[in-house]
Amino acid sequence: MNRTIRSAVISVALTCLALGVSACSDEDAVDAVDKVVDQTYEVTYEVTGKDVESIEFNGGGGKAMDPKTETVEKPALPWKKTVTLRGIMPSAVAPVSTGSEVTCKIVHKGKVIAEEKGESLINEGGCVAESPIGG
Repeated sequence: MNRTIRSAVISVALTCLALGVSACSDEDAVDAVDKVVDQTYEVTYEVTGKDVESIEFNGGGGKAMDPKTETVEKPALPWKKTVTLRGIMPSAVAPVSTGSEVTCKIVHKGKVIAEEKGESLINEGGCVAESPIGG
C-alpha cells in the first residue's frame, strides 16, 4: 500500500477510535481514502470473440467500493473502450456471451494488467484489476 493511502487509512482509524467506533463506518474510511487519493488513471478495456450479448464495465462513476457500471448491448467485436478511473477504484470488464469463447483484457499504459479467456466470463467475474494508484 503506498504511503499516501496508508497515512489516510491510519488517520481515519485514529479518528474513529477517538470518536468511538460507532461514529465511523467502513464507508467513511473509503470516502476519506478517495479524497486523499484523487488521482486519475486511464485503462482500455478490450473484448474479442463472438456471440457476445453485452459487456458490463466500470466506466468511472460512483465510489471506489461502489463503482457505477455501464453496459453495452450487442457490441460489435472486437470491442475497445478507454475510460478514466480515479483513486483506488478498480477497473473491471465482464462480457456476457452465449457460449462462445471470449477474451477480455484491461490495458494500462500499454501493459496488460488483467486478461481472462472463457465461454462465460460473467460467471467467472470477467477481468478485474486493482488500481495502479493504490499499489
